[in-house]
Amino acid sequence: MKKAILTLSDGSVFEGLSVGFEADVKGEIVFTTGVVGYLESLTAPEFEGKILMQTFPLIGNYGVIPEEVTGKATVGGYVVREICDAPSNFRCKYPLEKFLKDNSIPCICGVDTRAITKLICKNPGISAEITIGGEENA
Repeated sequence: MKKAILTLSDGSVFEGLSVGFEADVKGEIVFTTGVVGYLESLTAPEFEGKILMQTFPLIGNYGVIPEEVTGKATVGGYVVREICDAPSNFRCKYPLEKFLKDNSIPCICGVDTRAITKLICKNPGISAEITIGGEENA
């Protein structure tokens, strides 16, 4: 995995790892508090072009079931605390990481989503940038 950096327009910087499509992206950062429904969030029209952050700490645990994905991916970027690389749903066809790559969605994981949520609440409409690159990590 490559190093990734999330920079907020207030100057806050969070380092993590890239797990999605490898491209830099800028946009307004928003969050959702859903425990399930990450695929619905990634395809929701209201998040089109935005950098979406999940506040629930583990995302992707049931993987991707293509028959249940409605609509196309709309988000510009994705931020999660931890992404599950071994989904447990028997209907899962592939992990969330493949969905992100196939739909050109840059994603950073391993960041403190609680701290970021607090910053977003203090600064509604704050923008962010996900930058991919740096040293390769194991």
